[in-house]
Amino acid sequence: MTNYTVLVVDDEKEIRDAIEIYLKNEGVRVLKAQDGVEALEMLHENQVHLILLDVMMPRLDGISATHKIREEKNIPIIILSAKSEDTDKILGLQVGADDYVTKPFNPMELVARVKSQLRRYVSLGTYEGIKKIIDLNGLTIDKESKEVTVQGDPVKLTPIEYKIVELLMTNAGRVFSINDIYERVWNEPGYNAENTVAVHIRKIREKIEIDPKNPRYLKVVWGIGYKMEK
Repeated sequence: MTNYTVLVVDDEKEIRDAIEIYLKNEGVRVLKAQDGVEALEMLHENQVHLILLDVMMPRLDGISATHKIREEKNIPIIILSAKSEDTDKILGLQVGADDYVTKPFNPMELVARVKSQLRRYVSLGTYEGIKKIIDLNGLTIDKESKEVTVQGDPVKLTPIEYKIVELLMTNAGRVFSINDIYERVWNEPGYNAENTVAVHIRKIREKIEIDPKNPRYLKVVWGIGYKMEK
């Protein structure tokens, strides 16, 4: 779970510190706040990927904080509470929480729930760390308008070509095998996908590269796959 930041919000310092220890062991960066007001301030100043939020806190409780967070952000929220009544669980989920853990909790179970929410968050494409507009030395993609430009000039891509470009640009520098590309773009097993992917890569290069035979952006990593150069 490296490269993720979790905000732990609880008015009990011992609980904040204990959760921090377990999450740091998983490679997670941890921010800590003692109430909802401090949590909202931290959210405006930091990129946070998940919030662990206590219900009963001074100044601004967890339910009210969840409601305010949901007005602006879609990051996962896991409610923490000493209360076990179903009404509290339902209320937390109704105002926008993604999960609910009752105190006292098993630390390893809490870590598992955090991992699960982060995986879901990223796989659904709602991860705010993924930029809506990406520019790689003049090759630009706008994921809201689905437009691709090279040095400001629009490039006309087919839907499949666009999906390949979006995948590679979103993960610039990362090498994807042919099977990975096929499975992610076509959403089916990548058996015997080499020719299909290669044809689309060639067409993409013809559209985005000044010299397709000496590509600047879309590079082959021999024996492994393709990547978009950072």
